[in-house]
Amino acid sequence: MATRYSPTIRRRRLSAELRRVRLAAKKTSEEAAAAAGLSRSTYSNIESGVKKRPRLTEVRAILDACGVAPGREYEEILDLCRQSLDRGWWTRYRDVLAARYVGFETEARSITTWQPVVVPGLLQVPEYMQVTAQACLVSPQDIRRVTDARMTRQRILDDEDPPELWAIFDEGALLRLEEFPEAKHTQVKHILEMARRPHVTIQMTLASRLNPGSGGPFVIMEFPTTIDPTVVYLETATDGIYLEEADDVARYQNLINHLRLVALRPGETLDYLQEVHAGP
Repeated sequence: MATRYSPTIRRRRLSAELRRVRLAAKKTSEEAAAAAGLSRSTYSNIESGVKKRPRLTEVRAILDACGVAPGREYEEILDLCRQSLDRGWWTRYRDVLAARYVGFETEARSITTWQPVVVPGLLQVPEYMQVTAQACLVSPQDIRRVTDARMTRQRILDDEDPPELWAIFDEGALLRLEEFPEAKHTQVKHILEMARRPHVTIQMTLASRLNPGSGGPFVIMEFPTTIDPTVVYLETATDGIYLEEADDVARYQNLINHLRLVALRPGETLDYLQEVHAGP
């Protein structure tokens, strides 16, 4: 996935590597900080990832303090630091999207999403974005920024090596478009087109049936290597909540499996959407 590169993931990986070399050196955080000539708070913030832009000199000092000899491992960790200092395109849209989330999404190997209210963001068309933003009383200027940001997000699905997308959403997302027939027609057509891609799977739950996803929307993101643990993102009005503990991840993986079972099968979903697209 070299074409999709995220400073967010590199920062998280850098934190994991610094913790690994410290533990291998059998040092406490306090001992590593003292040996590196850093304050305990600075060291803690670098290892935990709280400090978003650690300096190369600080990382070199930590590696030296933990006895990592110059060589391949040493340089690879420094490269992670350099890459973590880059700024993703999404930083330009911090006012209208969850920047950290997009940082994870950009490098994910697979994205599994449940949306009980709206069409998943990676499948939305500009017409849909505009009518939903208007319903939230978003200003015209912000509507343009929201649309630009989401359309840029969707480019990952056009990469040579795109992520696997499994999107489940509720029928109500389309029923709410009855007063916007053109937007509904365009949106359904786009979903049908996306569903033809081999890396995209789409399912829909029926609004008339109860399902286990009433707790709210969430996204499960898995990454190309086991170095980067799976992340569950819970959408909120701000930047959201990110879960990485194994028990939390397993709980949401179990929930998405139940949603897959109660939703229309992918083929049934497409049949339904074809009927909607054809109209009365």
